[in-house]
Amino acid sequence: MSPMLKKVEKAGIKGIHFQRKPDKIMPEHFFKNIEEIKGSFAQLINCKNPDRIAYVPAASYGLANVTNNIKLERGESVVVVGDQFPSNVYPWMNLTKKYDGELKFIKKQNSSERQGKQWNDDILSAIDKKTKVVSMGIVHWADGTIYDMKKIREKTRQNNALLIIDGTQSIGSMPFDVDDVQPDALVCAGYKWLMGPYGSGLSYFGEFFDDGKPIEESWINRKGSEDFSNLINYQKEYARFAKRYSVGQQSNFINVDMLNEGIKQINKWGVDNIYNYIKKISSKYFEMLDRSKVWYEEEDYRAGHLFGLKPKKNLKKILKKIREKNIYISLRGDVIRVSPSVYNTEKDILKLFECVSENA
Repeated sequence: MSPMLKKVEKAGIKGIHFQRKPDKIMPEHFFKNIEEIKGSFAQLINCKNPDRIAYVPAASYGLANVTNNIKLERGESVVVVGDQFPSNVYPWMNLTKKYDGELKFIKKQNSSERQGKQWNDDILSAIDKKTKVVSMGIVHWADGTIYDMKKIREKTRQNNALLIIDGTQSIGSMPFDVDDVQPDALVCAGYKWLMGPYGSGLSYFGEFFDDGKPIEESWINRKGSEDFSNLINYQKEYARFAKRYSVGQQSNFINVDMLNEGIKQINKWGVDNIYNYIKKISSKYFEMLDRSKVWYEEEDYRAGHLFGLKPKKNLKKILKKIREKNIYISLRGDVIRVSPSVYNTEKDILKLFECVSENA
């Protein structure tokens, strides 16, 4: 998870103080912060209609709403990538089991010289007339391999398949235009690149889900919920667009305001600027590594903000040296996952690459 911005921390403290005096909380407060954060996130992903944004506590919650509204015919398949994060696998395991469908894992061919290109080609080849859904990230969560979402979207359209994107590993740091790619849904946890607190997130739902059924029956997700005096006149209709998919108690005066401050700061910096900065401080140092000793993805399929280094030997030694130098990375399988951001400097990146190069 990302470090917390000071203004995000202040927003959380302010929310705590606000709830100390419930007599000051008016009906409009239950809707104001949600509308604000939907606008902030819509701006971030270039969504023309903020009402297509739902507030969720986790990416898995957004995916649960997605799978709750998809039915498979026998023999239809769901395509996911190999070693995908489990929150974007378990829902599809359940769905394919329920309808006797097929869950197709498209794995990376480690023997391929250009692994990123080959992986993208294999994903495109796997999408056919029996494909109902393709569900994946924009980059791979373990090694940062970039997927060509526009080509994948085009192939899903040709086969009348849905495209569901988990943007947790990229939205907020890597440019993404929902109007350009036009996925059927985009889910995103808030505690990583959006710089929000744990237990927060946002999801985009396209037209396919406009008349769908949410996984919970919350009062605030029904039509006309803004009128507190009319709540006991029970409504059969859900609210329009994605509002029906927001979590109950969505008007969280702490988490929502914290996440909104993080997204507002990202919008102020500009995602293009963030991504270009991170790529600039890291890309030049790959040439320090001997490719016969350390694998890393080719530049055109390697994300700037998240990438993997895979030493062919001496992994334990390298990890020990990394810890000794107070460098903080994650290990995903046998891949050193590196995720620099705006709080890093070129000096930080150089220290890591020197450590890997000298000990590989």
